[in-house]
Amino acid sequence: MSGTGSQFHEFFNDPRWALAMVRATVLEAAHPQIGAALLDNSTFVAHPWRRLRNTFVSMQRMFGADEHARQREAARLNRLHARLNGTDARNRPYDAMNPKVRAWVVATLFESAVTLCRLGGQPLEQGTMDRLYADFQALLAAMGDQAGHLPPTLQEFWQYFDHMVEEELENTEALRIILYKLFDHLPAPPLLDGMPTVWAAGRALAGPVVGAITVASLPESFRRRAGLPEIPGAQTLMQSAYLAVGLARFLPDGWIKAENIAGLLSLSPDSDDPRARSITAVRDGMKRAGALIRLITPLPAQPDPAGAGEPERSAEEFFDAVLDQTGDGFLDWPDLAAMARELSGRLDLDEPEENKLYDAYAAWWRELQAALDTDGDGRVSRAEYAAGVPSLAGPALIRVAEVLFDATDRDGSQTIDGDEYRALFRTGFRRDVADTEGTYSRSAFLKDFLSFMAGRRRSSAFDPLLSEA
Repeated sequence: MSGTGSQFHEFFNDPRWALAMVRATVLEAAHPQIGAALLDNSTFVAHPWRRLRNTFVSMQRMFGADEHARQREAARLNRLHARLNGTDARNRPYDAMNPKVRAWVVATLFESAVTLCRLGGQPLEQGTMDRLYADFQALLAAMGDQAGHLPPTLQEFWQYFDHMVEEELENTEALRIILYKLFDHLPAPPLLDGMPTVWAAGRALAGPVVGAITVASLPESFRRRAGLPEIPGAQTLMQSAYLAVGLARFLPDGWIKAENIAGLLSLSPDSDDPRARSITAVRDGMKRAGALIRLITPLPAQPDPAGAGEPERSAEEFFDAVLDQTGDGFLDWPDLAAMARELSGRLDLDEPEENKLYDAYAAWWRELQAALDTDGDGRVSRAEYAAGVPSLAGPALIRVAEVLFDATDRDGSQTIDGDEYRALFRTGFRRDVADTEGTYSRSAFLKDFLSFMAGRRRSSAFDPLLSEA
């Protein structure tokens, strides 16, 4: 499975892999247990680009040549999955550590890789397919799952896959959100943040097309049973898309690489990455294009926060942008768990430090629930938060800030240096946070974090941590 010799490595930078990933995600969401877990815990609606990047980085580690990195990533994923369990709307239990469920996730990735080649007019040879299947079996084994949850042979796999599609998958709410809400309301990636008109115009055209392509690529038996619409010409459009995107493989090496594209999608124009200067020029051009679009289309003008410094914002705006990580309109434990998950991933924490951060967020959730959940329904609404926002910065939140500082301060110097700052914020020091010695002091960090979490003002440093799409 590992390194550049694996069959999967040859597919990893194929630009069509993005289409395959979307298709695999839809098939995963159609599984009732996975769909319920996504609905309750995932940030894929409010923060899809962040989740895409995190998934890409995780797959890089799991299929990379570094055995130690692979073991650490497998352990991290197991800790993450162990925290995802509950019951769905029909009171059916779900558990992300269920080995059969985990096997289905791997199965969708393998089958979608095979499908992207078939739909692109380049079906895999039998030997290549066998080696690719062995790579995905090894992925499941690296997670610690016993053999047998995926069929041992490729011939048996196709029987297993057909059974799952025809008997186990459902038209879940998570699937419907991906197909009919996510594509139509996809937030702009950091690259295009601050240019809502340009993004809205492009999304209005691309969203329905991506949705139609995805539906057309799903197994026919599932489309029929789930009642998914048959759009005239969708099959031709889908095959054309796979063929057209696949032509990018003939470009010179380095022009189209999934790693480079993923990095650009998550790159902030405020980053100290050298590519940021080029992105800034692109953004300036797009802003001019956005101004032209506003003149010739009925799209409503929207405020452009770029260049506005750090203006004040309402409690409701902060609730939507930062606190409601899952995008369901309420604040509850999965939202705070998503914050802990994102920060732990950025800092690549080991289990003890990760547990400390989760425990701190859990204590903050209990504090928030006691202070703000006035109707006793176990969650905090936007209105409840806005009414009780002065109660936000209690002792538990101070503990979150302290634990986050300690996790970032890897050398224990009680200051955050440039490398530690970059690990958390993915950018170099801003002049307004570094002191005269070129470090970020503990007191300054705690003050800035607590001020940001009070929710009244934007923060150029802290906003991208939790609010970027």
